[in-house]
Amino acid sequence: MRPDIPRSPLPRMLALVILFFGLFGCASVAAVDRHASDPFERYNRAVFAFNQGFDRTVLKPAAKGYRRLPDPIQTGIGNFFGNMADVRNAVNNLFQGKFENAATDTGRIILNTTVGVVGMIDVASSVGLPKHQEDFGQTLGIWGVPAGPYLQIPFLGPSTLRDAPALVVDWYTHPAPYVLQDYSEVLIGLAAVGIVQLRASALGSEDLLGTISEDPYVALREAWLQRREFLVRDGAPADDDLWLDELEMLEQEEVFR
Repeated sequence: MRPDIPRSPLPRMLALVILFFGLFGCASVAAVDRHASDPFERYNRAVFAFNQGFDRTVLKPAAKGYRRLPDPIQTGIGNFFGNMADVRNAVNNLFQGKFENAATDTGRIILNTTVGVVGMIDVASSVGLPKHQEDFGQTLGIWGVPAGPYLQIPFLGPSTLRDAPALVVDWYTHPAPYVLQDYSEVLIGLAAVGIVQLRASALGSEDLLGTISEDPYVALREAWLQRREFLVRDGAPADDDLWLDELEMLEQEEVFR
């Protein structure tokens, strides 16, 4: 029997966001001023400004409110979403031929979902099963697909021409659409909480980005692009890792998660 396909508006909304880029992302800056990885800078800066406004008025206030929750609750929520993300990690480690890592991810899912009370407690890390961070964009990079131009996606933030379509695959390798396929309202609410939780983890990192460049747009672009390549290479340094120390600090702050 063919499994049911999750009936949720979120992947369609994501596809529309990517289509938005396809229709309006052709605006570019003059060739003499064009950054090699950012031919759509004029469009990207406009979307960046929109995202910054949305962050200031909606996400950041919500994240500050979230940070007022007791630490054990915040930790439990973060672990819960991290446990669901381990399914995506396991799938992509299989796609990349990293079978040992995929087995570790599977062990984490089983242990944290059962002993860890549906993932609220990260038991797996305490017994030596390390957490990985993989997505389909990284898988495409491992397969040799170039990153392509840098993109700013409305509401979603930094991406590339390779990574933006991969978000749709990431959606369908996440367990929530299948578990909650008949409860779209719950699914949307869960996604909203996840976004706020991620934004809360990045509070306080804005000043660190400012050390990379005085232009916030350039700072985010350079740090994000280098971190993506860092993840594709599984942490192996490259000759042009000019901001590697800053990226490691940003990784600790979880500014991009």
